[in-house]
Amino acid sequence: MNLQSMTGFARAVAEHDGTSIAWEVKSVNGKSVEVRLRLPQGFERLEPAVRQTLQKRFARGNFQATLTIGRAAGAQAQPVVNEAFLKDLAGLAKRLQEQFGVAPATADGLLSLRGVLDIPETVETEEARAALDTAIMAALDVALKGLEQARQSEGSALALLLSAHIDAIEALTLRAEADPSRETAAIRERIAEQVRLLMDASNLDASRLHMEAAFLATKADIREEIDRLITHVASGRALLEGGGAVGRKLDFLAQEFNRESNTLCSKSNAAAVTAIGLELKAVVDQFREQVQNLE
Repeated sequence: MNLQSMTGFARAVAEHDGTSIAWEVKSVNGKSVEVRLRLPQGFERLEPAVRQTLQKRFARGNFQATLTIGRAAGAQAQPVVNEAFLKDLAGLAKRLQEQFGVAPATADGLLSLRGVLDIPETVETEEARAALDTAIMAALDVALKGLEQARQSEGSALALLLSAHIDAIEALTLRAEADPSRETAAIRERIAEQVRLLMDASNLDASRLHMEAAFLATKADIREEIDRLITHVASGRALLEGGGAVGRKLDFLAQEFNRESNTLCSKSNAAAVTAIGLELKAVVDQFREQVQNLE
């Protein structure tokens, strides 16, 4: 399955029996599926079906769908003129002009009189309404396919960015693991120096010094953090390769990356490892920021 971004836009148009149909659908980031609809008056009946369609099709995002309905070109109802009545009114207007000198009647004036011109209302049967609804939902399906393609296109770009961030996290983790400060001799020398400082600063007995040395050694060990970071890197790659709606899982993974990088910095007793930890935190922040855009 492809990854999807939560942002996208699509438009679809169609025509059914003299009626033009246009859908515009867009989505932005959201914690769940939230739908806002703008439907013409008289088409509120479609709201439950439209909402259900969006909720089944997408896992996350704030969606806005706008439906526009109009009469297609050449499909307007033809006006009907009551010619007999119009002839009578024209004759009456001419007599009034001759007898009383009133201004002559105009065509638009006569046509505006009630009963002369009529535009018949279209009577919609249940079958016609159902057919129109079917056409509207079919146009929505086309629009949603376009929206999916737009979200998948951006999702593919996000996947490349996230994969690069995971590669960087792995590289920094391996650098921390291979740093000379983690060698046994270096650790022994640092602990010995710290023990000498303790002996000079206080009158601790040998057993207490042994306990302090063990504590310092434990605190300086970042093996667990490195192992967990490597495990999280593997999990991140598996999620990206699996695809689908993995945004929430990757967001949780970003929190785990951040926790381990914080611990690595707090445990570090070497400037080189601290620098690696700070760089790692920066990459994790970038990773988490991009994950927020993913479904």
